[in-house]
Parts: sequence; structure tokens; C-alpha cells
Amino acid sequence: MPSVVDQVKILKVQVRRQFQTLPAGIRAAIGIAALSAGAYALWFAIDVVASVPNRDQIQAIRVMAQTSVLLDADDRPVFTLAKEHRLEVALAEVSPHLVRAVVAIEDRRFFDHEGFDPVRIVGSSLAVLRAGKAVQGGSTITQQLARQTLGREKTVRRKLKELLIAIELERQFTKREILELYLNKVYFGDGLYGIEAASRGYFGKRALDLTIAEGALLAGLLQAPSAYTPTVNPDKALARRHVVLQAMRETNTISTADYEGADRTPVQLQDGLRRHEPYGAYFKEEVRRQLVQQFGVERVSEGGLQIYTTIDMAKQRAAEAALTQSLKTIERTLASAKSPRQGASSESATSPADPLQAALVAIDPESGAVRALVGGRDFAQSPYNRATQAERQPGSAFKPFVYAAALEVGYRPNDEIDRLDEPLQLADAAWSPDDEHAAASSLTLREALRVSSNRAAVRLLGNVGLQRTLQTAHAFGFDNLPNVPSVALGSGEVTLNAMTAAFAAFANGGLLSRPFLVRRVLDQDGTVLFEHDEPAEHAITPENAYRMADMLAEVVDFGTGSAARRLGFDLPAGGKTGTTNDYRDAWFIGFTPTLVAGVWVGYDQPRTIRPNGYASDLAVPLWTQFMKTATRGQPPRWLKAPRGLRDDEHLRGRVVADSGEPAPKKRGFWARLFGLGDDRKRQDDRRQDEIDRERGKHERDHEQKDDKQKQGRDTEKRSGQEER
Repeated sequence: MPSVVDQVKILKVQVRRQFQTLPAGIRAAIGIAALSAGAYALWFAIDVVASVPNRDQIQAIRVMAQTSVLLDADDRPVFTLAKEHRLEVALAEVSPHLVRAVVAIEDRRFFDHEGFDPVRIVGSSLAVLRAGKAVQGGSTITQQLARQTLGREKTVRRKLKELLIAIELERQFTKREILELYLNKVYFGDGLYGIEAASRGYFGKRALDLTIAEGALLAGLLQAPSAYTPTVNPDKALARRHVVLQAMRETNTISTADYEGADRTPVQLQDGLRRHEPYGAYFKEEVRRQLVQQFGVERVSEGGLQIYTTIDMAKQRAAEAALTQSLKTIERTLASAKSPRQGASSESATSPADPLQAALVAIDPESGAVRALVGGRDFAQSPYNRATQAERQPGSAFKPFVYAAALEVGYRPNDEIDRLDEPLQLADAAWSPDDEHAAASSLTLREALRVSSNRAAVRLLGNVGLQRTLQTAHAFGFDNLPNVPSVALGSGEVTLNAMTAAFAAFANGGLLSRPFLVRRVLDQDGTVLFEHDEPAEHAITPENAYRMADMLAEVVDFGTGSAARRLGFDLPAGGKTGTTNDYRDAWFIGFTPTLVAGVWVGYDQPRTIRPNGYASDLAVPLWTQFMKTATRGQPPRWLKAPRGLRDDEHLRGRVVADSGEPAPKKRGFWARLFGLGDDRKRQDDRRQDEIDRERGKHERDHEQKDDKQKQGRDTEKRSGQEER
């Protein structure tokens, strides 16, 4: 009987004879097809080999996405930005139980093969043939690591490239290095990448401290992390852990007793990795948005940046607490805002689809650093930032910039604005705005701002000139305001952030510091990528800024902002309320020498908050609650008066202690005996008496207003009872 070799030779001769008997055309076609197949095979081989990463690219597999950290004003970590939650560790810092579990279930001959395992490949192929579908993978740990550079497409070309890269990885790295890279890169589900992050995220412990049961559970996640995640599918995770423990027993990496004990161990989950960030969500998102615009998404979420922000977490917590409590208080009053004939007002009633919103921003007036930022009542429900993105009409809160324009052209706080009972003559008509604050025919600038007179603001704008007023407003950072007289009453649309920054100029000597949230950004190597160094801009003169602050202080002491005093805020402060038409928006922006805060209350879809919903009742309490906490312990100092102010202007800074200046020395016995210094004392006493009289008058007016409102409610109540 001929040998196998002889049989092959005989077959070869027969094939050649048969081929020669074929017609010439067919032989030529077969030859062309063979050449084409050979050429394609050659091209395919060259393409696969050429697309394999070079040595430097292979080494780059060590590079992994890193978490960026946000630090507060005191350089303490407060937030993280991450595409992947990952913490790199050395293999020596990983529990041997976990290492044995991974090798047992993923690649039993890992320490013996050269990147691929022929035995495993054959076994996987036979399993596929028997089942008719993919039921067992043939990839080694090294091949799975190689796959990190290729994506997860399932093609022959990708599989061959994976094989070649695996071989190259085995050439360039030791087995321990490959295992360390693999355990740091692979995904364990639930947003956790790498064994250290998975260990801390699932069990609240280091990877070094994992038990047999815990190591087996984590090793079992590698086949299908989303399917076996214990936080989502605990039963599947337990079943998969059982399979891993069986593999560990079969490979003799654990004893039967260890297997049985681990298999009975219940799963106890504890997330010790992901920082709970209950405060500052709007601030964090605004920082992320700005950084993405500057550096791109990938660098921000994967670059391991150190981001030094301006946030003061104590003030941030105070801001969120004040906003939440104020909204609850307001909403309790909405239920009582009823018409005697129609019941609850449909215009002012809140709804889950459009709940009442509020926003708050607090800024250091000197630097512009944002210390607290709240863009709405609940970031999870609505990440839209109403402090930085929403543009709304500010109403009377805009009037101070009309008065600032008047001071810049020569007016003084005690100058009178007359003809308030006459309409303002426009190009094509006469206009006299409604004014429920004052009926007098003339008021001083100080009085008009204190009572928020609409007619006085419009008359003052007419005297100064619309274009000159808009020019001053532009210096305060307001662009795109309407070129109409109603701008004096806040008809332009602005953001709360811009309004708060503009008011800060009154507390900063007339200098406007643009608000900012990021001080500095460093990369992983400590290289400075960004440093805030934007200089302040001149808005008005220091003298006029001080005069404006003095007038705005009277608004807080005696005017529309005096609710802050009744609610217990006693530091020297200035500010202005704003209520828009139909009570749709309530604003208050107020400042001390060290902090300026702006608040807004309203609906996203503008509508009446409640009947007679003045800012003094809706916005001022929110501001007050925040400022009482944010400024607790600060001394009662006012702004330092600049040179150039006349003594006869009677500004409060000439009496109330200027910032940083020592208080007058107490008069001694002889000075008291001969009356030395009595002139100053009498001046101070007269000023204090004036303040006390004005405060008493305002409190009486407020009590009368409350009485009238109460009488009106009682009348409505009686009318409703009579109808029923």
C-alpha cells in the first residue's frame, strides 16, 4: 500500500492532467482568480501588519484616563470631573485572591503562553460548533488588553491585529506588567474602571484587602460587566461568583473548605469611592461648561486636571439652604392667594411642570470671585442655570444705574428732581409711568431711590439723556439694552450674574470686576494651563460709587429693602429691590463691603408669582437669610470714604466707622468738663436722631400698609362668606 506522501504525489499529477484537459479560456480564468486571491491575501497581510501599533504606541497603552479634581477657595478638593472612575495601583497592591480568581476564570495558562493560547482557541471553536453560537471566548488576558487599543468590532481583520498586538505586548512587557495594566484598565461596571476603583466602589475597601468571595465576584464581572453588576443584578452576580469559585477550586488555587465558605458568604456592598456631592451642582456644572469651551471635553474629563475654583463651601451651603427654605415659605403663601369668586388663582398657582424657581449668586466685590452659585431649586430636575443663563427684566433693580449716570454728569444725592407730576415729552407722545411709591411733585435723588419712584427715574433719565445713561450702563457691563426710555424701569433683559457684578462696583470704588469661577488650572505634571488675571474696569468715579452706596444703604435702612432690618440683618449694607409688571419677577441685589449677593424669584415661563408679590416680601427674605449666615461674625464696618467728598454732603461714611479706620478716642475728663469735642458729638447725635426718626416713620408706614392689607383680606373673606 503506497504511503501518504506517495498518495499526495499521485493526486497532484492527476489534478495537473485534469487541468490541462480544460479549455484554454477556463484555465486562464482560474489562473487570474488564483492570482487575484493571492494578491488580496498579500494586501490583507500587509494591511494587518502595517496597522499594528509600533513600539511607542504599544508603550502608550500605559496612558489611562484620569479624574480631574476641583478645589475650593481654600484649595480643598470638593468636586471631581471624570469620564472613568479610575485609581491606578501596582500589582503588589492587589489582593492575591483577586489575581488568582481573574487568572482562573479568564486565562488559566496565562503564565505559560506567548500572548495567545492555541488550546483555548481550539476549545472555544469546538464549543461554538456544538452550540451554534458564541458561548466561550478564546481570548487570553493579553489579547483582552490588546483589544483596548482596537475597539470591539467583530471582524477577522480586527482579530488578527489583536493577535499580533498581543504577541508584541508579550515581547515588551513582563507577565506581571501585563496583568497590572489589565487590572487597571478593564471595566467592572457601574462606571468603575480598574480594580482599585471597583474594590472601593463596590466594597468600600482597597483592592489589597479583598477576600476570596469579593475577589471572585469582581473577577466574574469581567465577562459582561453590565449584566453582572451587583448593584443592578445581585442574583446574576452571585451566580457568576459561583462559577468563578468553581474555576478556582478546579485550578487548585483555593481549598474545598475555602470554596464552600466563600460560596456561602453574602454580598455586602458599600460605595467608598464616589464622593457624595450634595452641594454646588450648579457651580460645578458652570465650571465644567467653561472649561470644556476652553480645553475640550476629553482633556477636562480624562486629563487629570487640578482646577482651583473660587467657591466657598460654607457660603454655598448657606445659599442652597436659604433658597430651599424661602421657596417653601413662599409656596405656603400661594395657597392663600385666592380670589373670593374664583378660588385659587390659576395665574399664580404653581405646578409640578413649572415650579416656582429662584437663583442666587454671591461675589467678592473686590476681585469678582464667585463664592456661591445656585441656578435653581433642584439641579437634578433642571440643570438650566437661572443665575448665569436666564435673561429677565430686572424692574426697579436697574434704577441705580440711572442714578449713577446722573451722578456722573454732576448731580448730587440731595439735588431735587422736579416736575414729577408732569408727563415726560417723547418724540411722538407724552409718557407718565404709573407710580404707586410717591405722589410728590419733587424728590431728591436720595428720596426717590429710597422709595423707588418710577416717575423720578424716568424724569432723571430724560434730564441726563438716554444715550448718556446707556453709556454708563455699558460701563457696568450691560450690553444690548433697549434704546427706549422704559429702560429706566428695567425693561431690558439681563442675567442675575451680570446684575450682581454691576452692584459690586458700588462697593469697590467704582471698579467693575468681572465675575469668575476658576482661579487656576494645572495639568497632571503641574504645568499652569490657565491663570485668572483679568483686571478690573472703571465704571464710575470712586466718589460717585460711594455716593451711590450711601443712597442704596438708605434703601436697606428705610426703603423697599428694609425688610432685611426687620428680619435681623444688622450689618451696614446697601441694595435695591426690583419687581416687574404683574409681579412676575422679584429681585434683590445687596452688598456689604466684603460680599455682594443677588437673588431672583420667578417662574421659567413668566407669570404672576402671587398678587401683590413685591420683591420686598419675596426676594429680600431670601437675601437676608443667606447674608446673615454668610457674614456671621464680621465687624459692622462700612465702606471707606474716598477723598474728594465734601463734609456738607452728610454721607453716612462721615459718621459710621469707615473700613479699617480706628474709632474716635473717648474724651477724657477735662475734655468733657470744658466741652471739647461737643461739636462732633452733637453732629453725630443729630445724624443718629435723624436715622431713628426716619426708621420709626418707615416702620409706622409699614405697619399701616400691613393693616390695610389685613383689612382687605378680611373684607374679601367676609364677601366670600356672604356669597356662600
